[in-house]
Amino acid sequence: MALFRRVRNVLRELRESMFLALGNWLPRLSVSDRHRWRLYRLAGVQMENPVSFPGALRVRPIGGARNITIGRDTFINTDCSFGCPVATVRIGERAQVGPRVSFETVNHGLVYEPNRGRGATHHGIVVEDEVWISAGAILTPGVRIGRGAIVMAGAVVTKDVAPGAAVGGVPARVIKNLSTSN
Repeated sequence: MALFRRVRNVLRELRESMFLALGNWLPRLSVSDRHRWRLYRLAGVQMENPVSFPGALRVRPIGGARNITIGRDTFINTDCSFGCPVATVRIGERAQVGPRVSFETVNHGLVYEPNRGRGATHHGIVVEDEVWISAGAILTPGVRIGRGAIVMAGAVVTKDVAPGAAVGGVPARVIKNLSTSN
């Protein structure tokens, strides 16, 4: 039984590697962009309807694609990175994700223990519907980005973002509350 599980896991990782590589290999043409999502879905990324991927998607480690769920009509720009070996990343519907955004679900402790290292903790990331995450933002383990929020370019999100808030900076802080502004 253990051998069967190992073989099944190796085959799943080979499938994921192959379809991620094919999706990333497609040229940046509008016809490729319209079909790239199918290859990523075959790799294990969970999607309901077409999702726009105009370029490469990085998933670490191999086997992590099954931990990613993306809602319909969402746009994921080039070179986005998903570090999700155990915990999940869920992106809602009609979200817009800029280039080079990182979703990191793993963190390490500050204290080094001899012969054990720093250890690791895993916490999922949730991005609700209609969120805009600008270029180069980093989302850290356990954060939730509320519906309609904006994460500005280069922000490092270490805490939850309220619905309708615009956050920016390192660490990210509220710049403006969009739901109450004119």
